[in-house]
Amino acid sequence: MTLPDQDFDYIIVGAGSAGCVLANRLSADPDNRVLLLEAGGSDMSPWIHIPVGYFKTMHNPATDWCYVTEPDEGIASRQLQWPRGKVLGGSSSLNGLLYVRGQPQDYDRWAAMGNRGWSFEEVLPYFKKSEDQERGADAYHGVGGPLKVSDLRLRRPIADYFIEAATQVGIPFNEDYNGAQQEGVGYFQQTAHKGFRWSTAKGFLRPAKKRSNLTVLTKAHTTRILFEGSTAVGVEYLKRSQLHQVRARQEVVLSAGAIGSPQILQLSGIGARALLDKVGIPTVKDLPGVGQNLQDHLQIRLVYKTSQRTLNDEVNNIFKRGWVGLQYLLNRTGPLTLAASQVAIFTKSNPAAERPDIQFHMQPLSADKPGDGAHKFSAFTSSVCQLRPYSRGYLAIESKDPLAHPVIHPGYLSDERDQQVAIDGIKVARRIAEAPALARHIIDEHVPGSQYQSDAELLDAARRYSQTIYHPTSTCKMGQDDMAVVDERLRVHGVRNLRVVDASIMPEIVSGNTNAPTIMIAEKGSDMILEDAKTAAQ
Repeated sequence: MTLPDQDFDYIIVGAGSAGCVLANRLSADPDNRVLLLEAGGSDMSPWIHIPVGYFKTMHNPATDWCYVTEPDEGIASRQLQWPRGKVLGGSSSLNGLLYVRGQPQDYDRWAAMGNRGWSFEEVLPYFKKSEDQERGADAYHGVGGPLKVSDLRLRRPIADYFIEAATQVGIPFNEDYNGAQQEGVGYFQQTAHKGFRWSTAKGFLRPAKKRSNLTVLTKAHTTRILFEGSTAVGVEYLKRSQLHQVRARQEVVLSAGAIGSPQILQLSGIGARALLDKVGIPTVKDLPGVGQNLQDHLQIRLVYKTSQRTLNDEVNNIFKRGWVGLQYLLNRTGPLTLAASQVAIFTKSNPAAERPDIQFHMQPLSADKPGDGAHKFSAFTSSVCQLRPYSRGYLAIESKDPLAHPVIHPGYLSDERDQQVAIDGIKVARRIAEAPALARHIIDEHVPGSQYQSDAELLDAARRYSQTIYHPTSTCKMGQDDMAVVDERLRVHGVRNLRVVDASIMPEIVSGNTNAPTIMIAEKGSDMILEDAKTAAQ
């Protein structure tokens, strides 16, 4: 499908966690003609809809951009795979399904940085608007929204022991970390419904697809934004090896994510002039912050061999594997319904911390790295990450080729403050493992191993045994300073009719998983776009 000589009111680039929300909300007015462009294909693969299907969709070029970072000194010069969804639903079709909003102070900090309208009190209604919480509505949760949020359908004894151990070391039990306070230990909430993944493609896009004023174009790779002077007037995209152009009467909205959005801006002449000159792209607007301020959650993965049966035993046994499949096929129950982790902990790395600064993801499964085959022994994983790292990285294009991946420099553990939190986080993990409720079920610490004891050794372990949690953010940060890319209404500085609406606009990464906040950003961004259009028409 091509779109010759067609104009739209709004062109949205990227049908991911944010783009599907925008497509739904902007097309709700039948007078708005909306085009949604997605570089990937449809979300028809059954593995997308099975919760644990991310083992099949991550690192698969059919559904994943398959980004790889540059060697990073902070993690022993290793390169990490950075999966990002290249499919309808984007990363919400590939992620671990964990629904986490972060801490109220995160958003209050955004507002205090000069971004009016982004305090927790002001963004909470947007979280509630999107949500259909199976527990029901209250002061912090909504029902009736497009996004299904549910409790885990399967819980394992080793997870219960882990929770009890955490309480024994002074971490309070918390039934709802998305409620009045985040601190504590409890089971994760997930974006799933009746045993199926609930991506933004399923929740937001599918109901909107029937609207005649919404056009969804897949396998359409956006190459650049079209400008007349400093006004965005459309986009160029590649489909079936042919370049096409389409125009926007109102706005172009970038929702290509923390990697894709800055890449497209740079390819379109918006970024640091020195970089654009180097690759031969004429500068439309010199914005040095494009691609800078990159932040991610780095998890340090501790693996414990256990006397308890874990998912390792089921996935490594052909008969048990068959029973797992049968449970799901017949009843939508069993291990295939599990999110990426079962137990969440939000706590302090040390008593002096002002508020929880580390998060645990515990899962009754272990592998050398996420997405690899499970270990051949019974084990569980206790991963700890710093919630608000000080370290910053960057990404940048290396050529004018829109199909070439940008270079990604994460900058992990480059700030000494983060190094100390990593050391302290491992110590907290070990205190939990040594608590009576859990210690009696542990055979030994398989990774990193008890030979790592001193602070220097623990930091070395953090560098060697860490992985991304797949939370890149902040590469088109919101603000008014010299490195800001968008203003508080998500409009790109210095140009007209262009916005960025996705995780890249976060000035600072949130204290937790990033999918729920990204959906909130899109809900709020949709309202801003419609409000500004109404104001302009008056």
